[in-house]
Order: sequence, then C-alpha cells, then structure tokens
Amino acid sequence: MRNLYETLGVAKNASADEIKKAYRKLARTHHPDANGGNADAEARFKEIQGAYDVLSDPEKRKAYDTYGQANGRMPGGGGGGAGPQFADFDLSDLFGGLFGGRGGGARRGPQP
Repeated sequence: MRNLYETLGVAKNASADEIKKAYRKLARTHHPDANGGNADAEARFKEIQGAYDVLSDPEKRKAYDTYGQANGRMPGGGGGGAGPQFADFDLSDLFGGLFGGRGGGARRGPQP
C-alpha cells in the first residue's frame, strides 16, 4: 500500500487546507469522466479518493499516523474472522445447556 501522504503529494505535517487543495487538483486530473473511462485513471482516482478520505478526517488521520495503516491495523495483518470450523456454531448451543434449556427465548428449528 502506498503512503497516503505521497498519494496526495503532501507532507506529513500538511494542513487540512493543503490536503484539500492537493486532493481537488489530483481528482480533477484523474477523474474517470475526464479520462474517457481509462481504467488506470479510474484506479488512480480511487487511490486518491481513499487517501483523502483518511487524511481529511482528523480521527482517521491520527489513527493512520499512529498505526501506519488507513484501517488502524498494523502492517502485515491479515483478515481475521472465524474460520469455517465455526461457521455453524451458535452461542445458544453453548449457553442453552447451562440453564437447562429454560429461558424466555424462542425455540428455533433446524438451521439449513
């Protein structure tokens, strides 16, 4: 992933106004409508848009500056989530037995 400041061509200590000016200039140049549907221009425009989305929001920018990634994750992190071994797992299956199956919850039929 390219550095967001480099994407917009601004310094890390750039003001919000400098970021906005750089974004507008680049967006005008690389906008798909201005480039006849050029796929490279569209990809570059999306990259510019993404950089501006992060750097124009003070909270997102702070997280990016702190962690080095737009999503606040450390570089090299993978997509977490439960693996397929837990796809059919339901917490009610675990907790239902703890309370003898008695509770105010509605009973469910078999899951597909």
